[in-house]
Amino acid sequence: MDARSERNAIPLAVDLDGTLIATDLLWEGLFILIKKNPLYLLLLPIWLTGGPARLKQEIAARTDIDAASLPYRRELLERLLTEHGEGRRIVLATGTPRKFAEAIASHLGIFDRVLATDGPHNMTSGRKCASLIAAYGDGGFDYAGNSRHDLKVFDAARRAIVVAPDRSAQRWQAAHGAETVPTPRPTAKTFVKMLRVHQWLKNALIAVPMVLSHEYFNVSMIWDCVLAFVSFSAVASAIYIVNDFFDLALDRKHPTKRNRPFASGALSIPFGLGAIGVLLAIGIVAGWLLPIEFLGVLGGYMVVTTAYSLSFKRMLLVDVLTLAGLYTIRVLAGAAATGVDVSFWLLAFSIFFFLSLALVKRFVELRTTAIPPGERIAGRGYRTEDQEIVAQAGMASAFSSALVLALYMDSVAVRELYPHPWLMWPLAPIVLYLTMRVWILARRDEMHDDPVVFIIRDWRSQIVVLFGASLLVAGGWGW
Repeated sequence: MDARSERNAIPLAVDLDGTLIATDLLWEGLFILIKKNPLYLLLLPIWLTGGPARLKQEIAARTDIDAASLPYRRELLERLLTEHGEGRRIVLATGTPRKFAEAIASHLGIFDRVLATDGPHNMTSGRKCASLIAAYGDGGFDYAGNSRHDLKVFDAARRAIVVAPDRSAQRWQAAHGAETVPTPRPTAKTFVKMLRVHQWLKNALIAVPMVLSHEYFNVSMIWDCVLAFVSFSAVASAIYIVNDFFDLALDRKHPTKRNRPFASGALSIPFGLGAIGVLLAIGIVAGWLLPIEFLGVLGGYMVVTTAYSLSFKRMLLVDVLTLAGLYTIRVLAGAAATGVDVSFWLLAFSIFFFLSLALVKRFVELRTTAIPPGERIAGRGYRTEDQEIVAQAGMASAFSSALVLALYMDSVAVRELYPHPWLMWPLAPIVLYLTMRVWILARRDEMHDDPVVFIIRDWRSQIVVLFGASLLVAGGWGW
């Protein structure tokens, strides 16, 4: 018997979570469940009293997964496909609920048998080991796994294949010289993408009240703005991670969002949960050093963004109004941190300006998502036929923001606050240029899906914004 025939005579058992797929379906199912109805959180302790198997079954009974879009480990899957094609028996041995395991087995079509959590039996560690020995004998199978829960199975297998190991599995592999399947490791860029560092620039809005009050060189206010920026950035990153968890299935169907760290499996959900805890701690500690009003605004921001992730983002128009409000909350946070009063004019301008940009984002989604007429974009409240009304509303909001700014320039408040108000008259046309250019590029399909990030990165927009800022400073300078 040659080596290939000898190998094919021994079945290969493969773990699922963390091994064949770069994610954990229990966590994914949990987030799908919470997104469906947050009140399910109240039932989790009850289900847990029945043990892990019951928890898994209860979650699986109320949720579904898309087996086709899961982040399979390409290197391992290609090997399984090859060996299955050569006649080797492939067994899926997983602690995942049978409902999920069978869905994946049906999709891949390479498994001769599925061992999974069923009823009261949690198919992990010792139980999985015993089931495989009962079926194939001690040393009568090869096994691919990744975690400390697989160590007993590694010991009982004829040959162990270690895939993306945790620390325990890594130590076992080193001690036994077991085979490993190479998998991509996260890089610094992966963690930067997780934190959405580029989105932190939006928190520069915190400094707007300080700038408009002409306190450019007030060291105390600058320090307060820095603390507020750190606090908001940390909390925002934490909420972005939460949002990623709730949108895993949708992101995997998106042409660019599928490359996000959690959707692609580059980072694990437990790692993300740990990161959320650290980020929230940083945000709260930084906010604690500021006036109590700031913590109130920060808390409101957290509530609204969580509601957006769970529900508002799927509601027609409520989503864009919420996004516009979240930008305005940043301005209010800056006011709370520095003790500067915010005018009605600033809030009105902020709402209209950012509503226009939020509508650009939805317009781009409608332009780039291929859906039949009459059907809604996945996870949104919009249909293809809404394109024109969204564009009209967005451009109307852009002109409204410029109009608010123009009226403000002619107000008594400006003449009292700015020694040279005539220098700021070009600000309204500048706002129109920024917003209308964004809309024109969106209609040409040349727009990044986040117009705020586009404005931040686009050199023409940068020049225009700097010119506008210089006019604002010059108008308030007492020379």
